[in-house]
Amino acid sequence: MPQNVVLPGPAPWGFRLTGGLDFNQPLIISRITPGSKASQANLCPGDIIIAIDGYGTENMTHNDAQERIKAASHQLCLKIERAETKLWSPQISEDGSPHPFKVNLEAEPQNLGYFEHKHNIRPKPFVVSGPSSDPVPAAVPQSDVYRMLHDNQGGPSQPRQSGSFKVLQGMVSDESDGRPTGIRSVQAPITKPAVSGGSVPKVPLCDKCGNGIVGTVVKARDKYRHPECFVCSDCNLNLKQKGYFFVEGQLYCEAHARARMRPPEGYEAVTVYPKA
Repeated sequence: MPQNVVLPGPAPWGFRLTGGLDFNQPLIISRITPGSKASQANLCPGDIIIAIDGYGTENMTHNDAQERIKAASHQLCLKIERAETKLWSPQISEDGSPHPFKVNLEAEPQNLGYFEHKHNIRPKPFVVSGPSSDPVPAAVPQSDVYRMLHDNQGGPSQPRQSGSFKVLQGMVSDESDGRPTGIRSVQAPITKPAVSGGSVPKVPLCDKCGNGIVGTVVKARDKYRHPECFVCSDCNLNLKQKGYFFVEGQLYCEAHARARMRPPEGYEAVTVYPKA
């Protein structure tokens, strides 16, 4: 049923609109600001606005409706239509007729047998019917070992004998019969030291880094070096295919060897290469 609502001016009114002719939807209040004039007039989201200040909204676009609301200064008259809300409550009857003021709050009975798992059922006490004989287990296939153990339960059991015990027992029984018995002396095994097939070759040690050399070895006089350690002691120049010189037991290139071997004044150092 349409209702007339009057909001006292001035703006703001405190509500938001959606829809309009351009949206092919009616003008509907989508939001109410709490504590606003629209809230005090009991406007609700979802109310459909049929008229604004006496003008029907069926042909209004969204902007037309906004301009019409802005034009209101002293008061805003809205004609709204609110969907009816239907409430249901179970009625209680007295003497066969429904009572207008009493509500039945009892739960309707349910068929608990319909459900597979019956929850919410009062537990029944556990009752022991009395002692009963233990159930006889089903027959189990018996192995040969099982039958041997159970067959010997009636008579006295004899200790199990190992093979060596039986041999000793046989030797004692032979001696009791008067026959000579043989005695053997058993010596503990002696571990012989392993004989090496040959001496392990020694790995030469590098004269510069002191580590063993595996692979290519550079020999200069009586000294051994790695190829990467065969360098000048001053400039670390690799002396491979460049010539090397020993000065006080150290390797040098030609330039640093000349610098360390300064001749007396009046003499000139001459490099002498060994004959091939």
